[in-house]
Amino acid sequence: MKLFLLTLSVALALVSGSPTGLNRTRTLPQVTFSEGPEGRIVNGYPAPEGKAPYIVGLFLRTDGSNSGAVGAGTIISNEWILTAAHCLTTDYVEINYGSNWGWNGAYRQTVRRDNFISHPDWPSQGGHDIGLIRTPYVEFTGLINKVALPSMNEQNERYQDTWCVACGWGGMDNGNLADWLQCVDVQVISNSECNQVYGGVTSTDMCTSNADGKSGCGGDSGGPLVTHDNPRLIGVIAFASAGCHNGPTGYTRVSDHLGWIRDHSGISY
Repeated sequence: MKLFLLTLSVALALVSGSPTGLNRTRTLPQVTFSEGPEGRIVNGYPAPEGKAPYIVGLFLRTDGSNSGAVGAGTIISNEWILTAAHCLTTDYVEINYGSNWGWNGAYRQTVRRDNFISHPDWPSQGGHDIGLIRTPYVEFTGLINKVALPSMNEQNERYQDTWCVACGWGGMDNGNLADWLQCVDVQVISNSECNQVYGGVTSTDMCTSNADGKSGCGGDSGGPLVTHDNPRLIGVIAFASAGCHNGPTGYTRVSDHLGWIRDHSGISY
């Protein structure tokens, strides 16, 4: 999934306090909602309908504005979405469920910021770019469903060499958003290998390899990294290399935040 930053109105900005060299997708690509995103992601593949029923498309909106930012999240229960903390800085979010057309979901909810919970150590410390959205109850269907978190006894699991799938509607090489969900199969690498590229990668960060130029970028922020075998949500898309052309894709490590998720949502395995 070669996901590149949209050049619509803002560039990516480095997150204050982030490890040196990281191009965190904190400032998401801004879009005017009357514009029709088109095109497709290079080196990814269009997801069959229902491949990732746990992913949701997020429109991040500010009161009084007709434009906003885009991101993604993951359904972890009927009433909770897991995403990146840097996606939770606006007044409200429109959540699109149940369709690979990310911005025209089968079902939509609007949730105000008083239902956002960001990790208390973000952004002052790296590796904690994770947040929760409390939502009204959503019925599960064949196209809308949760994905499991790791179990509590996997808190020390690093998942090195594990094959996973990452999906999103982020920016592409041609400067457009994807209109259809794109996915890519990637392998988790060690933090030491990731640190050789970026420097300052924390233990609560996780990275996947950049084989064949597959990378996450602006617009994919908050999206899921899910294991192929025994599907579990192990990462939240958080950062990529400068320009998103080279280097690993970075995630917040879910297994290191299971206690925090349980304390706020009541969800644990």
